[in-house]
Amino acid sequence: MEGIKAKLKAIFGAANVSDDPKVLAGYASDKSFAKAIAPAYVVKASNADQVEALVKFANEAKLPLIPVSSGAPHYRGDTVPSVAGAVIVDLSGMKKIISINSLHRMAVIEPGVTYGEFQKALAKEGMHLAYTLAPRAGKSVLADVMDVEPRLNAMHGWSYTEPFRCVEVTWGDGRRMYTGDAANGGPVGSLEKQFTEEKWQVSPLGPMMLDFYRLLTQSQGTMGIVTWASIRCELAHQAHDCFFLAANEEKDLLNFVWDVNHVRFSEEMFIMNKAEVANLMGKDAAEIAALKTALPAWIVFVGVGGRELLPKERCEQQAADIGEIAQKNGLTLLRSVGGVSATSFYKKAISVCPEGKYWKETQKGAFQDIFFLSKIDDTAMFIDKMNSLAAAAGYPVSDIGVYVQPIHMGTAYHVAFTLPYDPENKKETALVKDLFIKASEALAAAGAYYARPHGPWARIQLNKDAMNTKSLMKLKGIFDPNGIMNPGKISI
Repeated sequence: MEGIKAKLKAIFGAANVSDDPKVLAGYASDKSFAKAIAPAYVVKASNADQVEALVKFANEAKLPLIPVSSGAPHYRGDTVPSVAGAVIVDLSGMKKIISINSLHRMAVIEPGVTYGEFQKALAKEGMHLAYTLAPRAGKSVLADVMDVEPRLNAMHGWSYTEPFRCVEVTWGDGRRMYTGDAANGGPVGSLEKQFTEEKWQVSPLGPMMLDFYRLLTQSQGTMGIVTWASIRCELAHQAHDCFFLAANEEKDLLNFVWDVNHVRFSEEMFIMNKAEVANLMGKDAAEIAALKTALPAWIVFVGVGGRELLPKERCEQQAADIGEIAQKNGLTLLRSVGGVSATSFYKKAISVCPEGKYWKETQKGAFQDIFFLSKIDDTAMFIDKMNSLAAAAGYPVSDIGVYVQPIHMGTAYHVAFTLPYDPENKKETALVKDLFIKASEALAAAGAYYARPHGPWARIQLNKDAMNTKSLMKLKGIFDPNGIMNPGKISI
């Protein structure tokens, strides 16, 4: 092991290599139910040359590598080693925002750039990144984009993987590669020279006939390590307005959402139950409880925006048209519900959480998410099924947060259940852990698609499709022949 440590120090410098048990303990577990396993080393990378050298050495020494971009805490088990002797490749110090181009609405960033840092830099250029729902402080933008975290603006999701574009990646076999426009136009490998030739890494397709970037999405670091990526951004709103719609049954809102998606209206639109609204807006457990009493059972949030051309008029016309669609569905556009204004809710939904105050932990101190893709026609069935499973297990149905987000221009729906629990209560923790597994399996049997197969979902999803699983394992063998990249993840 001393030989390995010496080699790691030669690559990263002694100050950036640690086997201190206290440091290793910080990466041995997270806030999911993943089994705790301590890594052997933690290395802090600062550039792509170091990453390439490490991967080549790891192939020689058969060292498992686990890339980590976001700061702690983590919640999904993907950064916890599945095998002993692993090396954590901490990329959180790679914080360069390499380029921002407002004309093409593109930016190139390294993996350590967080949402707060990126949105602040984009705001200076009159842009923002398509919002996700109140991301935690320290969350890597690149990690989130590669994991295809759903964006609030489904109508601008031109593809399922938006806003992810081109990358610099070192595959598991140690080869460095550039994808999309970064490889299709010279000089390959030099962003600065491409910028001088007005090439901005806009298209992710290629090189040649294979869209390599797709192999990296939702892969949990099992294919390679990305050291920069280009991200499509949005122009900032010159005008914005927002509304709620309320109902006692989620079924009463689905036709409205479908109709609005069909005509391609709205900037942001999603469904929540009152428990999830209360979790997002409540400052403490007592306020969450009060909100759950005051709020309607279900809400749809709708935002409309205007940019350079007639922004106010665009907002007004979209709001009027959406109001007509609401009326046809027996609904009304509202400025507030249960004492919560749509404006304050929007501000909270698009803001980065303060350090150490992730909104899903406010009620009880911990939570477990279950999320998957669905058709809109099946969302009500999944909600009913989750409620039945929770009731049978003895978990309070009233505590379950539900979030339904249209994605890819409304062609699919992200369905998420949040199960808050008290981590100090061993009985409640065990109950949620058991419910998490049983509900994940039951929902999959009912048709839930775990496109982002974290933890046990990999086994559940892959066991449903032998042919595609075989193809996936074959691709893994091509790009990571020695199986060093985050072994144990995305496997049966």
